[in-house]
Amino acid sequence: MKRAYYSTISPRPVTQTIALNAARFWRERPQEVLLAGAVALAGIVALAGSADSTPSLSGVGSDKVAEAPPAPPPMLIRQLPVDQALAINQGIALDTGPNPAARPFSLGKVDAATRSRALECLTSAVYYEAGQESTDGQRAVAQVVLNRVRHPAFPASVCGVVYEGSTRATGCQFTFTCDGSLSRGPALDAWRRAKSVAEAALAGYVYKPVGNATHYHADYVVPYWASTLTKNAVIGAHIFYRWAGGWGRPTAFSQDYSHREASVDALRAAALLAEQRDIATRGQSSEVAEALAEIPGAQALAPSMRGDKRVAIRFNMTARKAAVSCTPMAGRFLRSSTASTRSGTSRRTRSSRPRAASRRG
Repeated sequence: MKRAYYSTISPRPVTQTIALNAARFWRERPQEVLLAGAVALAGIVALAGSADSTPSLSGVGSDKVAEAPPAPPPMLIRQLPVDQALAINQGIALDTGPNPAARPFSLGKVDAATRSRALECLTSAVYYEAGQESTDGQRAVAQVVLNRVRHPAFPASVCGVVYEGSTRATGCQFTFTCDGSLSRGPALDAWRRAKSVAEAALAGYVYKPVGNATHYHADYVVPYWASTLTKNAVIGAHIFYRWAGGWGRPTAFSQDYSHREASVDALRAAALLAEQRDIATRGQSSEVAEALAEIPGAQALAPSMRGDKRVAIRFNMTARKAAVSCTPMAGRFLRSSTASTRSGTSRRTRSSRPRAASRRG
């Protein structure tokens, strides 16, 4: 009795039940079974085909994680005469494709000290790099600085971008931070003009012709990297470039502003100290050293980057006055030597005027 009870109420296995129901359904409704099978097979084929045909987008998903931003190239100049450099630069074709404008820049909610530091750093870049350029030429330089702040290949602050590399042996990104320009005070009117350009840029003004350019150089020099980037604008004496490929497109400029700026005095002091260290390391030719020794108070800053033999100098006024007072002939010699140094040295011996065009960027 016990055995009969269990055999009576014991349920069928699930698989057996499904098989019986499927067989009954096939006998009663064969057309519906065939139609359902055809639909299922079509769905499987469609899913398999879409997996094989869906394109992969570069820079999206795992590809984006694998690709790192490019490193800014060092500013190495080909040693060429000016006329040859001008010809080579003219021979590099200007890109004729889309050149979208950058997005307006904003410092956001920062304190007064941070805002002041950002303004001073950007004003310095505009003044020293494009002091004698037109207003548009100055706006173009300011735009490049802010484009870099937004690009992951560069620092995320204005001062960080401007002073990048100023203490490294591989060289600065902006010439004025490592060629002695910081040792001379600016001309007041020219500084005010540069400051107004910087203020507008930090307040959101966009100079559209340079687009998303992150590099530039003067038209009388040829950096080794010039042919590797996309030439997208020529403004005044400067030629502007953006990264080639995806890193030069608007979507690449995704870096957030850090909302922090380093001490400008500390950055300037470090740059000047590094410059003096480099001069001492490089040394001078005996000819240059002898010429400088005969000029009271003259100190070498840096060799010319134009490929010629000019040398930028500055005057230590205390040493100069002491030499003139101690040497009766020094005053007479100084007048004659000033004329010779103007023809044999850089124009930066004129202490307060910004140069016409920069050589780095």
